[in-house]
Amino acid sequence: MNATSTSEPFSHAGGAGPGREGRPRVLLVEDDGKIAQEVAEELESRGFAVRHAQTGRDGLAAAMAETFDVMIVDRMLPQMDGLTLIETLRGRQVPSPVLVLSALSAVDDRVSGLKAGGDDYLTKPFAMEELTARLEALMRRPNNTRETMLHVGPLSMDLIERTVTRDGQPIDLLPREFRLLEYLMRRPNQVLTRTMLLEDVWNYRFIPQTNLVDVHIGKLRRKIDDPAGVPLIQSIRGTGFMLRVPE
Repeated sequence: MNATSTSEPFSHAGGAGPGREGRPRVLLVEDDGKIAQEVAEELESRGFAVRHAQTGRDGLAAAMAETFDVMIVDRMLPQMDGLTLIETLRGRQVPSPVLVLSALSAVDDRVSGLKAGGDDYLTKPFAMEELTARLEALMRRPNNTRETMLHVGPLSMDLIERTVTRDGQPIDLLPREFRLLEYLMRRPNQVLTRTMLLEDVWNYRFIPQTNLVDVHIGKLRRKIDDPAGVPLIQSIRGTGFMLRVPE
């Protein structure tokens, strides 16, 4: 996945200046030409404007010359590795959120990527739907919010190690349950509709008639709620759900 390609870097819709028709601008720093082409074409079809840089130094130059809504940085790059690139950008006060791509999947590798200044970490190979969902989630975060821990009431979530505890007791969650709970924990005491959850957690653009959200909320409740206490996840009749912070 990290083989160097001899193909030239390219720029899709966007180039220099704002993305066409206000489309979100993505800087893709990836030395594998085939992977970069596939990612760029897919993102373009989903409404992004993509600028490609093939080396770490070219990525640094592009990031300093233009403003991007989000960046995708491969960890292993020629001339300047991805983590050095990210550290340099943070040192120069470039706030754009960064998704790190890597074939390295160990916890220590994810930790080093996030400590370098990355906002999220995705291992290769990956599904394009997940890549897109992660980019959209990054763009919704405030630029100055790159926390690694979330705390809501008795719940604690470690975004690096992907673990959840309630009152210090570990809770085993499946990947989709983790994403759903993260979404809820980032929005405590807010009413979240089923449509919002399907769009933001499942990345559905056309909302089907489905009980998917209710099924997953039910499974999540059974794992995080205290049967003898007030449920943390509350149903809002006719609207959706809320993660209510206990007083």
